[in-house]
Amino acid sequence: MNQQQIEKIKSLPQYQQLVKERSRLAWQLTFIMLIAYYGFILLIAFAPEVFKIVVLGNTITLGFPLGVGLILLAFALTGIYVRKANRDFDRMNQEIRDEVQL
Repeated sequence: MNQQQIEKIKSLPQYQQLVKERSRLAWQLTFIMLIAYYGFILLIAFAPEVFKIVVLGNTITLGFPLGVGLILLAFALTGIYVRKANRDFDRMNQEIRDEVQL
């Protein structure tokens, strides 16, 4: 790909829309994960007694499901991004490629 093709791609409204949508989604998902992660850490730091609350039998405390939930949230957010990328971003990318005939 030469510099002329790159400049043509950057000038396309479809490319600008793709970059805008992808960046917005990435920042939204990042923000959600950061809030959840730092909320978890702050809870450990300032209210550790919350993690001692027994939720199942006499062995499973609240800390375990909260930790597992944080990991599952990361997987879910990744799945959301992949789904959006496969459904929308790939289509938009193909439209851009067709426009510049790559």
